Amino acid sequence: MSTTSTAPTTPPLTPARVAFVGAGPGDPGLLTVRARDYLAAADVVVLDDPETAERLAGLFRADVQIVETGAFGGGQRRSPAARAKLLVRTTRALKQHDSLVVRVLAGDPAAFTTLTPEALACRDAGILFEVVPGVSTAWSVPTYAGVPLTSGGKGGAVHIIDAADAQTDWATSIAAEVTVVLLGTPDTLRRALGGLRRAGRDPQTPVSLTEHGTTVAQQTSVSVLEHTEALLQESTFGEGVVVVGQSVDLRHELSWFETKPLFGWNVLVPRTKDQAGAMTARIAMHGATSMVVPTISVEPPRTPQQMDRAIRGLVTGRYEWVGFTSVNAVRAVREKFTELGLDARAFAGLKVAAVGGVTADALRQWGIEPDLIPTTEQSAKGLLTDWPDYDDVLDPINRVLLPRADIATDTLVAGLIEMGWEVDDVTAYRTVRAAPPAAPVRDAIKGGAFDAVCFTSSSTVRNLVGIAGKPHPNTVVACIGPATARTAEEHGLRVDVVAPEPNAVVLVDALAERAAEMALAAQAAGEPVRPSQRRTTGRRGAARARA
Repeated sequence: MSTTSTAPTTPPLTPARVAFVGAGPGDPGLLTVRARDYLAAADVVVLDDPETAERLAGLFRADVQIVETGAFGGGQRRSPAARAKLLVRTTRALKQHDSLVVRVLAGDPAAFTTLTPEALACRDAGILFEVVPGVSTAWSVPTYAGVPLTSGGKGGAVHIIDAADAQTDWATSIAAEVTVVLLGTPDTLRRALGGLRRAGRDPQTPVSLTEHGTTVAQQTSVSVLEHTEALLQESTFGEGVVVVGQSVDLRHELSWFETKPLFGWNVLVPRTKDQAGAMTARIAMHGATSMVVPTISVEPPRTPQQMDRAIRGLVTGRYEWVGFTSVNAVRAVREKFTELGLDARAFAGLKVAAVGGVTADALRQWGIEPDLIPTTEQSAKGLLTDWPDYDDVLDPINRVLLPRADIATDTLVAGLIEMGWEVDDVTAYRTVRAAPPAAPVRDAIKGGAFDAVCFTSSSTVRNLVGIAGKPHPNTVVACIGPATARTAEEHGLRVDVVAPEPNAVVLVDALAERAAEMALAAQAAGEPVRPSQRRTTGRRGAARARA
């Protein structure tokens, strides 16, 4: 008698589909490319807690619907089965064909998550799904803590265990060559480590505990197995990662993340968000968080006629050169071009100057390659150094267009006139003082919650003091150049860092170098490394602490 197998029947497919996405261990930079693509395309994002929503918020569409499962936090927590039902109900509610629901799961979805019950629920409901692997918390967090799970060529085994699993046979993990990785809360980790001790693991085995792994709030403590109770007794974190094994001893030599010069610092950036991107990325690279507080607002000129005439002159061949002294100037001219139905082709035959690399990049994004960028100082002075004199034989036109801010200085105009050029100095945009930040931000600035502040111009100094008050004496003050530093000192601030060249990224690097020096001095004196953690009062006391 023969038998035939048949595929299980499934309900009709729903219009929407689900992508299970691994959110990684904490740092959004560790998301896979596919995970980012799906988050950007999602109609609905289902995640477990508001912290994850906040961490990934910049990756979502503006109109995305956020659904929290209530898996963590206070109040009534949903069971895995209840979360699966919520996911199915949310997906079925979407009637448009090919709608996308992204279910965000911590770390890698296939390990220590509720993927299995939720994916099975989707299958039973006729919902198409796929799984996007992520970076596992189990090995990425130890890596960020400087604790390798294996030592090259020495063999051994790695046991990755959910600390909440009451059925674990700890006797299989007591050998010295076994590295044990535990994931859990303080209570479950405490019980798991106790079980490992009682099973016979050497009480002198090194142990590391890492909280808030891969984020700038990461903290790693090291002890030995017999003292882990003290290691965990004051911990209040939600989930942590413990490594038990000889490889923990390598942390002293391999710690690379928590030893970054600005690690854990909170840096204030008084700049518009459009201008702060390169700075905040560099600050993050050095291990710090940043807050952008706009001190100016960029607005159009009060009357558009002057800019209209300048653009008409640009198109009709009135100018030999156009000089851009800021990204805002590029943006203002580009917006005016769009308004008038023009594009970058109107610059054909013109020579274009940019005050520095950031302004040059803004022009390149528009499809314009600058003919002149200062080779030395990126400023009006640097432009004048490299700008050619007017030559009545080689230059068919003797006029230069400078679209600038209403508060721009006369240095560049005067220098060009002295070199034989005629200059149309046109107000392309106005800069006005921004509205004061929220009261908690003002209190943080004056109360010393920021470890450093980076000033990129004299106006950022004047405006920040005007709208929020003076930064606390403990706050490290970094300035982009001597003129900005003088303005800061005139406002009663002590300047700790002056960038060697007027460049925002170089300014952050100079701050990081100063922070490394301060860290060595603080460690030698037994003081907190971060300026915001110091309790000196008064500007004189703060000056002694910085010396």
